[in-house]
Order: sequence, then structure tokens, then C-alpha cells
Amino acid sequence: MSASTFAFYRERSFHHSLLLSLGVVISGTTLSADVKLPSIISNHMVLQKSANVPIWGKADPGEEITVTLGQQAKQTKTDSAGKWKVELNLAQSPSGPVDLIVSGRNLIKITDVLVGEVWLASGQSNMELTLKNTIDAEKEIAQSANPELREFHVKNKASPVPLEECEGQWVIAGPDTSGGFSGVGYYFAKKIQHDLRVPVGIIHSSWGATPVEAWTSRPSLNKVPALKATTERHIEEDRIYADDKKEFAPAMETWLKQHGREDRLVGDIHAFADLGISTQSWIPVQVTGPVSAPGLPLTGAIWLRREYAVTAEQIQQMGQTHHGLGLDFGDVTGFETIYWNGEKIGETTVETYPGHNHQHHYNVPTDRIKEGANVLALRIFAPVTPPAFIFNAQHPPAALSGNWFAKVEFALPDLTQAVVASAPKSPVIPWPPQKFGSYNFNGMINPLLPYAIKGAIWYQGEGNVTRAYQYRTAFPLLVEDWRQHWARTELPFYFCQLANFYEKATVPGDNDLAELREAQSMTLRLPHTGQAVLIDIGEANDIHPRNKKDAGERLALIALAKDYGKAVTYSGPVYAFMKTEGDKICLTFTHADQGLVAKPLSPTYDVRTLENKTALVVRNSPHSELEGFTICGVDRKWVWADAKIKDSTVVVWAKDVLNPVAVRYAWSDNPTCNLYNGAGLPASPFRTDDFPGVTEKVTDW
Repeated sequence: MSASTFAFYRERSFHHSLLLSLGVVISGTTLSADVKLPSIISNHMVLQKSANVPIWGKADPGEEITVTLGQQAKQTKTDSAGKWKVELNLAQSPSGPVDLIVSGRNLIKITDVLVGEVWLASGQSNMELTLKNTIDAEKEIAQSANPELREFHVKNKASPVPLEECEGQWVIAGPDTSGGFSGVGYYFAKKIQHDLRVPVGIIHSSWGATPVEAWTSRPSLNKVPALKATTERHIEEDRIYADDKKEFAPAMETWLKQHGREDRLVGDIHAFADLGISTQSWIPVQVTGPVSAPGLPLTGAIWLRREYAVTAEQIQQMGQTHHGLGLDFGDVTGFETIYWNGEKIGETTVETYPGHNHQHHYNVPTDRIKEGANVLALRIFAPVTPPAFIFNAQHPPAALSGNWFAKVEFALPDLTQAVVASAPKSPVIPWPPQKFGSYNFNGMINPLLPYAIKGAIWYQGEGNVTRAYQYRTAFPLLVEDWRQHWARTELPFYFCQLANFYEKATVPGDNDLAELREAQSMTLRLPHTGQAVLIDIGEANDIHPRNKKDAGERLALIALAKDYGKAVTYSGPVYAFMKTEGDKICLTFTHADQGLVAKPLSPTYDVRTLENKTALVVRNSPHSELEGFTICGVDRKWVWADAKIKDSTVVVWAKDVLNPVAVRYAWSDNPTCNLYNGAGLPASPFRTDDFPGVTEKVTDW
């Protein structure tokens, strides 16, 4: 910390004490509650170095407001709704730190304000993944102290209407805090801050497993009939569910009583659930799925049990995470009660049954788990249709499907089809609200407006893979939507292309994840956009690649080149056009900075870095300089191709394709590919054809 910075903090401490003694409002905590600021305008914030920086809030209607930052002061008066806004010119302002004073009938002092570069980081779980969960996290966090790197993390909030406020606070990077930062956002900001030597603030607003439509405003979604219709359907299904759920329990209780099918305990639960019970008289069954075997009734109360061995190391790991053993049931047919070593862990009853397609989550505390053999027992009461369930243990990651033992507690008489049909229908659980069109925009983006930002970085797309073709429309719609709301048609918007994931393909062909990457690349048609290609840092068995350093830094290269005038290469090779020459196709690329390069292939690829798991690379084109290319003729039958670099082009061919018409590169979930430029950046996946894809007609979610 510099001497000037240290002096600032010492002086700030003195003024804090003085203002407190005078009963003055500090840090947004008001005594008279006249002047109020949004949470994003708070201690430690970073303001954009720009000529137009809004500061806004609320007060009594007609109240005179003065905003002071350093030597600059602006006055305004609240409107009839009590809202006010001023704009500061910070284009020539020093970086600070400095105080922001907002005064009306009361006074608010925002301390430790920096002026620099502010970027919005948004998307789904790969943007949400925290620094502490990335590769080399412990080392990076230990050296992360940086008072000029800060993050404002917006608390998750899905809302049916646009909100004006969100929850969150500005946090300074350091060993005690950086672990909670967005990993991508942190590495992006770190490189920008290092190269420019200016303060950088990241506004982190993301939510895992969310589609792009959730982050787009309702008026924009309404411009696209398919997106408008789906959004309206989700909202209606949510309304119907609330009514159906309220009616289900009393209706089911009445039906059970009418037909003499109420639940009741027959015998001692310890005879079914405890450790050390002989299973000699129990019936072997295979699950996951229907619980059926000779000797089991169609309906009634059925017990299932299975031993589960736990090592001391696994128990220690559970204790470190404080999670215990997570039990995740899929859609259960019936009402279940869960026991671990004879102790009740949880249950779902008629009264608490949430509905069809519900994920039932239970947790076994670490102190109830013993080294060696443990017993998981389930009692399923199935009064209408045969019992069934899907099960998986989350911690440690071991599937418990397969061999179980079942025993009947009591059986119920078989029912006629008419009686079964008369049973109350389970309420159908709708999508969670964070997946609804516009709901995350309303709760997590709208409250940030009109905070001045330099631009946005984005990592999302997994939630739209099955609708990749539609993403060609939905993703640019979001970009234009945000630009409209920030009233900046040239707002920089840079995004991560989805990384490689899933198993390696042995047969070439169509692929939805490749189509999603293509849709992302097509968004580059919009001005002031950029794409960080991550086709080389993914993991076969983890949708969240832990290498967020390359992701963040590749995004930063785009910003450094496009927004800050730095002479850096920011993109790998991008396909431009093709030319057929006999039995070969020649490809030309842009962004072939320092020449095209066939990067040596590693003998292994990452399967799951959290567990240090790798697998051997099997070449699809073992004699080729370049890997990852496929080719086809007029029959559209794709085969693996040989490819080599010739001067500034790539030549592609296959001995069995004499009249080629199209080429694809890295067109699979987890391609093995090695085309780079001399700057070390990977080529973007592409295809030269426009054949119909597997997602072209999928528009509903």
C-alpha cells in the first residue's frame, strides 16, 4: 500500500469518528431516511472513468439534493415520485480513493471510492463459479491482495416485475475475500488492472442453470413470437401450479379415506431400517426406476435398504465441506421416508408433497456417518400406482443404483383403472422462476441501471444447448436489449464460447453443442462484440472447467485490444472462406496472427481436474498434421479428414471423398483439435456448410 493510500485510510477513520459523534448518516445507513441510495452506490465502489457517470437515489418529493465527489459538485431536485439523478464528469478524474457525499435533509458519506474501469460480468454457472473452486486457487487467493480490484456481487433474485434495488456490496480483493469472486471475472479484472494500472470493478450478476431469455427484458422477448409464447406459458403454469398444490393434499386425503388406503405403520421401523438386520427374507430388486419384483405388491408400503461403505477419508472430506452426504431423488412415485443407520433423515408426505417432477433433496449429517458399513433405508408409501424412484448420491459422487433389497410392510388391494383414474392428479411443478423469461433481468440487471459500465462480459449457453438454433436469435436479442437499457448502442459485449465437454466422439456427425458454439460465433456479426474460444480448456466430466484463468484472460485480451488500444492478439484463427481444388478443400482464415500453427497434441486430455483424472487421446486422423477436421461429399456422409497447413491456408482431404463439398472443424462435444495461431490462441470451431442441424426445429423450453 502506498504512503498516500495509507494516509487516506487514516484520515477516513478520523472523519468516520467525527461524523458518528455528530449523528450524521454514514455508508448508506440513514437516521432520517430522507435521502436513500441503491446498494450498488456504496463504500468501496468503483466508478467508471467517463464523462457521464450517473448517481441516483430517492428522497422526499421536491427535496434539494447535492452530490459531491472531490472538487466536483452537482445539484438537482427530486421529482414527484421522490426520484433524483445527477451525472458526474469523471473523464479526467484521478483514480482516488475519494469520498462521495450526497446531501439533502440528511447526509450520506460513501467512502473509499475509486475511479477506473467497470465491467458487468453475467451469465450462468461458469461465470458464477468462484475463484476458490478453480485451478491453483489456494496459491492465487494467497497473493490476491489488491485494493484496486473490487467486486460487487448481486444476490440472486428472480422477479416478475422490474426491480429498482438489489442486494450486494462492494468487496476489495484480498486473501480473505477473493475466493468468493467470480473466477472468470477475477482473472479478467486482474489482467485489465495489471496492464492498464487503473482500478477495476466487476459487477457480478449471474445464476447457474439459467437460459439467456431469463436475462432479457420482457419487451424484447415479446418481439419474438416463440420467446413471447414460451414466457407466457411458464408464467401461466406457475399460476396453475400454485392453485393445484393448494388443492392436492386435502383432495388426496379425502380420496385415500374414501377407498380405505390411508397410510399406517405396521410393525417396528427398526426391524426395517437398522444396521445389522438380516436381509435373507428380503427380495432383491434393481433400481433406479420401478420397484418391482415377484412377491412385491403393486401398491402399499415397501421398504428398500442397501449397505453403503464409507471410508475415513470420505468422512473427513464431508466434514471439510460441511455438507455431509447429499441424497438427491428424482421423481418419486409415492411418498418416501428416509432413514440412515435407523435414524430418520427426512420425509415427503401427502401434506408436503410438492408435485410431479420434483427433485427431493435430503442430507445425512457427517456426525451420523460412520466408517465402514452404513445402511440407507427408504420406506415408500404408494397408494395409487406402483412405487418408483431415481436416486443418486452427490457427496461422495457415487451412484447407488443397482442391487437393493425390498420388503413389504403392508400391501393394498389392487384397484380398477376407473378408481386409479379418479385419484387426484399430482400438481406439475413448473420451471423455477430463475428460468422464466425476463425474471433475472428484472431482479438482477434492472436494479443496476443506469450504473456506468465500460462493457459486459458473458459466459452462458449451457442452458440453451438443446435450442442452439434459436440461440442465433435469442443471444443477439439480449445484447441489443442491454445496449438499449444502458442507452449505448456501442456497449462492448464480450463472451465465452462454450468449452469442450462430454466424451470424445469416435464418429463424426451433427451435434447440438457444436451448433450452440456456432450460434455464439454468429453473434459476432453485431458490432463491438468479441468471443473468447475455450475449446481447449474444458473437461470431459465437468461442465464447469476449473481453468478460469485462460477464460478470463482471453476475454481481457479482447477488451485490451478493442477498448484500450493495446497492440495484442485477441482472437485465434477464424474461418473466412473455402476453395475446392480437385479432391481437396483449401480454407482461409482471418486472425492468423504470426501464422497458422499445428500445436503438438498432448497424449492425454482432462476428464475431471478436481480428481486429477485424465484419459489417453485417441487420434481420429492419426497421420494428419492437424486433428479435428471432417469432410463430406454430396452424400453428406462425414468422415474424419487429414489436414495440413500450407502457407497461409489449411488443406483438407480424405482418400474416400473424391469430390468434397464441405468441411467441419471441432464439430463435436469434446473435439480433439490443434489449430492455433502464432500467438497461441485456438481456432474457433466452424463448418463451411449450412445443412439442417439437430436443433433447428426446437423452440420450446
